[in-house]
Amino acid sequence: MKPLDPAQQFDAQPTELKVEQPSKRNRARFWPRGLSGKLLVLTSLFIMLAEILVFIPSIANYRLTWLAQHFNTGEAASLTLERLEDEAISNDIREQLFALTKTEMIVVRRDGVSKILVNSEMPNSVDRHVELVAPGRVQAAQTIIDAFDTLILGGDRTIRVFGPMRQRSGTLELVMKERPLRDAMITYAGNVLIISLLISLVTALLVFMTLRWLLIKPMQRITRSMLTFATDPEDPSLVIEPSERDDEIGVAEEQLSEMQRQLSGTLIQQRHLADLGLAVSKINHDLRNILASASLFSDRLSSASDPAVRRLAPRLIRTIDRAADYTRSVLAYGRAGEAVPNLTVLRLHRLCEDVAETLALDTDGDVEWVNDVDADVEIKADSEQMFRVLLNLSRNALQAMEHMDPAVEVKRLTIQARKQKTSVAIRVCDTGPGIPAAVRETLFAPFKTSGRSGGTGLGLVIAAELVKAHGGTVELINNDGPGAEFEITLP
Repeated sequence: MKPLDPAQQFDAQPTELKVEQPSKRNRARFWPRGLSGKLLVLTSLFIMLAEILVFIPSIANYRLTWLAQHFNTGEAASLTLERLEDEAISNDIREQLFALTKTEMIVVRRDGVSKILVNSEMPNSVDRHVELVAPGRVQAAQTIIDAFDTLILGGDRTIRVFGPMRQRSGTLELVMKERPLRDAMITYAGNVLIISLLISLVTALLVFMTLRWLLIKPMQRITRSMLTFATDPEDPSLVIEPSERDDEIGVAEEQLSEMQRQLSGTLIQQRHLADLGLAVSKINHDLRNILASASLFSDRLSSASDPAVRRLAPRLIRTIDRAADYTRSVLAYGRAGEAVPNLTVLRLHRLCEDVAETLALDTDGDVEWVNDVDADVEIKADSEQMFRVLLNLSRNALQAMEHMDPAVEVKRLTIQARKQKTSVAIRVCDTGPGIPAAVRETLFAPFKTSGRSGGTGLGLVIAAELVKAHGGTVELINNDGPGAEFEITLP
């Protein structure tokens, strides 16, 4: 018994395989599997069909031409016979006339009088009557029907061909057997068939070679590139190199090349994320133990007698708790994205103050902190997730301004908010050097930083994902001056 293919053994039953395999073999036997073979077969079939469509009126026209030629020959013979007396017509002449005109009887009708010029024997009956109308043609459809009637049913029938004479007045009638006409039509059809086959083969070969050069070979090149690229998508050398064609094939090559480059970059980024997740998972356990110890120490600080210590202890506890939550959420981000927001009504002014306390902006520092949010502005959001959004944007602003000279340059971080009809717009503004134009296109892509050292390139990515989970948007407000301005729109 022939062993089964591994893919068939995985997800199919033996009885089903026995039924499917013969059909696959039959398809491979009677129909080409490759695109080139299919194109050659279809081209040959279509050209043969075109030849058949040309052959049908051609054979009908040949029948009419044959009858017209013999009709003209019979008319010429009648001119000679009318000038001869019956006694002057020898048997040899009669035989030659019968052979020349393929007739058994020639009849001339003029002025209501019929005259039999020559006949071999009187036919018993006439099976078909064919009228030749000048210039020897009848209606096309009926001509085609009569031609196939002669080819299929003709042979022993007797036909009568009649029509007006061209050289003189009156009509001429020829009574003849249909077999010579049918034999001539069969010979003509055989010749046309041979010529049609040759024309079809040559034309099909030319069309096939042309289409193969224009379509098949480029498609095979694209297919090979896709299969090769699939073996190692991270190898940039396997990306297809677009040709210089300006048609649809060239556009497909350019789009495939761009898609492969993007996919290669995405896979590299995913590998970086996987490496990052592996590294974080290794240190996550130890870091959580350290934060747990720090939380115990901060609880003891809350019972100290120093008022400043007791005032700062709750902030320290909240900061440590948030740090512990972040260590748990890092792995969750790498596995399945952020959690669904738990929407509550928040006071945005107070949330901004928590961000300032975490970043120590409320102390005397080099950066001027401006909370320009009205106390009555409320939003519906997840408090922890929105805190992370504002914290990431604010920390990026502080890092952008950290190398500025506070004695000369203004270092200011401002958070503003305004109510709209169906949304709230929050803006985080700084007076830093701004974001270079070359970085703006990949600003929200992971591992893409604005050039400062120590950044991971995930802050804006996480912020954008959290805002999107709330049904909002975050974007950079483009300006030509210094500073960066991000706007968050929440429903």
